[in-house]
Amino acid sequence: MKIVVLGGGISTERDVSLSSSRMIYEALKKKGHQAILLDVYLGYEGDYEDIFEKNIDWAENIGGITESNPDISSIKALRKDGGKSFFGPGVIPVCQMADVVFLGLHGEDGENGKVQAAFDLLGIRYTGTDYVSSALAMDKSLAKELFAFHSIPTPAGIHLKKGEESTQRVPFPCVVKACRGGSSVGVCIAHDEKEYQAALEEAFRYDEEAVIEQYIQGREFSCAVIDGKALPVIEIAPLTGFYDYKNKYQAGSTIETCPADLPKEKAEEMQAISEKVFAALRLKQYARMDFMMDGDGKLYCLEANTLPGMTPTSLIPQEAQAMGVSFEDLCEWIMELALKEGE
Repeated sequence: MKIVVLGGGISTERDVSLSSSRMIYEALKKKGHQAILLDVYLGYEGDYEDIFEKNIDWAENIGGITESNPDISSIKALRKDGGKSFFGPGVIPVCQMADVVFLGLHGEDGENGKVQAAFDLLGIRYTGTDYVSSALAMDKSLAKELFAFHSIPTPAGIHLKKGEESTQRVPFPCVVKACRGGSSVGVCIAHDEKEYQAALEEAFRYDEEAVIEQYIQGREFSCAVIDGKALPVIEIAPLTGFYDYKNKYQAGSTIETCPADLPKEKAEEMQAISEKVFAALRLKQYARMDFMMDGDGKLYCLEANTLPGMTPTSLIPQEAQAMGVSFEDLCEWIMELALKEGE
C-alpha cells in the first residue's frame, strides 16, 4: 500500500515524533509497503506526482532524541512561506494520494484533534483515534472530569488558568502539569511554596492552563489498549527522579519490566481500568494509559496517550513484544485498524 508516515511538526515533542516516524517508516518498508516519511510542518517541495515510487531514504537525515526540548524557532525559520499553515508544502495533496496516513505526531496539534479534524474533512484515512477523543484525552482537566464521572480512580486535583488565584490548594508534595502538554514537558513535582510557584511558571510556559494534583508515592505503570483490548502491563522505574522527558527517551535511564511483576489480580485490575478509560474517552484503534500504584496497592490512572511513542525506548512496542507481536507486525496491526475504521 501507499503510506505516508507523518511526523515532525512544531510541538515540544518534535524530536520524539521524528524518531517514532523513522521507526514506523522502516517497519512498513520491511513489510513491503510503498512508505514515505514527511515532516508535517516542513513538507516536501519536490515533484510528488510519482512520490511513492521514488527511490529515496526518507529517514536518512533524522537523528536521535536530545536530552532537551528542540528549538522550535529555528524549525519555523526553515519555512520559505513563513509558515502560516501548520501543513507544509505538498503535505495535503500527498496525503490525499495515500491509502492511509500513519500518524507519528506527538503533542499539541498532532494529538489535540486538529489534524484529525482536517483529515476527516479532506477524506484522508489516518491511524489513531478521531478528533473528539483526541481533544478529550489531550486536555488533562477534561479527562479527569470524565474519569470522575465514570468512577475511574485518578489523583485528586484542581484546574488553574494563568493569572488566576485559586481558593483551593493541593497539599504538598503536589504535581503541576501543563494542561495540554505531553512527554512530561511542563511537569514538575513541588514540595514547598517556592517550588510550587516555579512549577506553575514552568507549566504556564507551555499552556494557559495547568492541572495541580496530589503526588502519588509508589510504582509507575503503563497499559496499552488496542482495538478495545488491554495489552500486558509494563512497569517503569526511572533510575533517578520521575518519568520525565529525559527518562522517557534516553536509553538506559529507566528500567522497564514487561509483563510487570504484579499479582495476577492487580494486573487484571489495571487492564480493566485501561479498557474503561478507552471507552470513557471514546478512544478508537489504540492508546496507552499511565498509572501510579501507592504503597497500599491502590491504582490511580494519570492520563491517556492517544498517539503513544513508537521510539526505540517506547512502551507500546515492549508490551506488544510481550505478546509475541514484533514491531513490524504492531505497525501493520495499527494500520489495518485504520483501514477498517474507514470502511
